[in-house]
Amino acid sequence: MQNNKSIKKNFIMNTMLSMSSFIFPLITFPYVSRILLPDGTGRVSFATSVITYFNMFAQLGIPTYGVRECAKVRDNRKELTRVSQELLLINLVMSVFSYTALFISIALVPKFRSQRTLLLIISSTILLNAIGMEWLYRALEEYTYITVRSIIFKFIALVAMFLLIHQKSDYIIYGGITIFAAAASYIFNFINAHKFIDMRPVGSYNWKRHMKPILVFFAMSCATTIYTNLDTIMLGFMKTDEDVGYYNAAVKIKNVLVSVVTSLGTVLLPRASYYVEHKQMEEFRGISKKALNFVCILAVPLMVYFTFFGREGVLLLSGPAYEGSILPMQILMPTILFIGITNILGIQILVPIGREIVVLQSEIAGAVTDLILNAIFIPRLASAGAAIGTLVAEFVVLLVQYHALKNDIASIFTSIGYWKIILGAVLGSICCLWVKALSYGNFPKLLIAAVIFFPVYGIILTVTKEPLAIEIAQQLLSKVRRKK
Repeated sequence: MQNNKSIKKNFIMNTMLSMSSFIFPLITFPYVSRILLPDGTGRVSFATSVITYFNMFAQLGIPTYGVRECAKVRDNRKELTRVSQELLLINLVMSVFSYTALFISIALVPKFRSQRTLLLIISSTILLNAIGMEWLYRALEEYTYITVRSIIFKFIALVAMFLLIHQKSDYIIYGGITIFAAAASYIFNFINAHKFIDMRPVGSYNWKRHMKPILVFFAMSCATTIYTNLDTIMLGFMKTDEDVGYYNAAVKIKNVLVSVVTSLGTVLLPRASYYVEHKQMEEFRGISKKALNFVCILAVPLMVYFTFFGREGVLLLSGPAYEGSILPMQILMPTILFIGITNILGIQILVPIGREIVVLQSEIAGAVTDLILNAIFIPRLASAGAAIGTLVAEFVVLLVQYHALKNDIASIFTSIGYWKIILGAVLGSICCLWVKALSYGNFPKLLIAAVIFFPVYGIILTVTKEPLAIEIAQQLLSKVRRKK
């Protein structure tokens, strides 16, 4: 195994990648949302959600399955080449079927036909995702490359936003730039792949060996995509583009926070798969325990802070036209914790040990829950109803995964110092809630509150001797001492 790629370095790189995903919308969305208004951003969000389904079909379950399988053979270039080429060809064939289905849908569905230009532009992600082989780079833990590449393209897209978007009718340009920021770098992935695998055919292909597990991962992807995008699709059909715009603004904030919380779980999948493949189960259990503790320590304060200061956050990022986003965002905040935990239970524990069928079952349960609750609440509560459906669906996913693993991980959950985390969040909140009464603008309020809340939270964890917090504090102190 490549020892030079430490989990700590990978985590730092992936955190930087997550932070770039935070900074990019933090800079661009306030500008774009005020020009396009909820109607314009809602159209782009609806089209993106629609294409997500076609992209899901093209990708099958390869994004997650590919990481696991390539990580197992990462030390054998020839076998890595064979696995990568097999998965790439499957991906390309499915992309052809996906594009065919998309063209037929645009011809038959009036709402799709009215937005065909936007849909076709965003559909470029289908091909770019296929040739990008992001799963190969993640399996090899090339997080420095992934991070640098992504930040460069996000910066180019950021400049393009300010240069090209000036009026409400520019929502199509906004959709194109968004796709550029997210997927254009996959072209470089394809070009650079020769560094890790051979580009010439190696022969002795065995596509059949992938089909059964890929279909399981595909079913997982279907269930996840359904309950993460179904709310937007149902809002688009049952309500207005404006309601979709409100919900989209709330989800953007939630997604940024989730990406920060799940950064560690993302980088641990290839390492966990490697440990399981080489029977290093003690190391596997160790990183699982630390990851769950990390998620709880990070997710709870983010959830609490942005619930109390949701109004200021939404108005700062989106403007006064997005008042309707405040309540949906506050409803969605607990999902930061739920998704953080299920990311560890599902992607880091269940998938590496070959129990992805449990992940599938949990996601089916979440999708069914989301469908039922959306049908009940969206007609009555619009975007807030969609948020309720998502909240309950994520909790159901967590319950199913925990039930399947309770005999193996009960000791891990009981070892987490919940009272310390809750005490820190409560005292942090008490110390900063007075900031809401100030007559300052939204940004000063958020800044002042954050400067108070998070240090108080950290101090409480340190004083109560929360193990992971103490470890982080000691590492920071040792680095400061070395610099001196």
